[in-house]
Order: sequence, then C-alpha cells, then structure tokens
Amino acid sequence: MSLDKPYLDVPGTTIFDAEQSRKGYHLNQFCMSLMKAPNRERFKANERAYLDEWPMTDEQRLAVLARDLNRCMALGGNIYFLAKIGATDGKSFQQMAGSMTGMTEDEYRDMMVSGGRSVEGNRVVGEDGTAQAHRQPQGAKKVSA
Repeated sequence: MSLDKPYLDVPGTTIFDAEQSRKGYHLNQFCMSLMKAPNRERFKANERAYLDEWPMTDEQRLAVLARDLNRCMALGGNIYFLAKIGATDGKSFQQMAGSMTGMTEDEYRDMMVSGGRSVEGNRVVGEDGTAQAHRQPQGAKKVSA
C-alpha cells in the first residue's frame, strides 16, 4: 500500500520515489545498458528486438519506442537514466527537456535562464499555470500510478 504522498499534487512534476524506482527498475536498467557502445549499436540496429530482451512492460517498451519521455517517467523512468536514450539519439539534455515541455530547445533554455516557470498558477494541481497538465504536450490525461 502506498504511503500518503502530498507531493503528488505538484503540477508538471513526477517525483522519483521508492515506488517509482520499483516500477521502473527494468526500464532504468535498460537505459543504463546504453552506456556501452556495443549495446547502443544493437539498440539502434533493431530497437524492438533489443527492448524485448528486457523484462519491461509493453507500455514501457512502447513509450521508449515513441520517445515519450513523459510517459517513461510516469512508468517509473528516472530522467537521469532516460537521458541515455537521448544521448543515444544524439540529443542534448536541454533538447530532451524542451520536448517534454512542448518547447523548442531555445524556448526551454530561455525559460530556464529567465528563472524557470512562474509559481503563479502552478502551486497545486488544478490551477491554470503553464506547468498544469492541460497546458503540456501530453495533455490532461491522468496517468495511473
């Protein structure tokens, strides 16, 4: 049974806690495998076949294939592990973060240099700020834990 987690009410944020870690263990191990060049080559040669070697859920595999990093995080992926997928694809962390927020790399960089997103409208889920789900590329769909 899950503990009470008041931090789940932070909009636009997936907290990587012990529960998420357990859920994403194999997804994150797959990501770490990409640190080795031969594994990156095998993955790029046949992504589906390489993913099928890992005991991930079909939903996790599909999220990786779609490069839906927000979905990967909802399914237990840790952004620092997921960055290995981006590196394999030749993407910078900034490009990946921009894609997760629906911004271009330049828009994302400019937002961060300017201090990040405003807290106005983003203190709790349900407000109308820029980090709220209905303003994100993944939409307002609720991802089950």
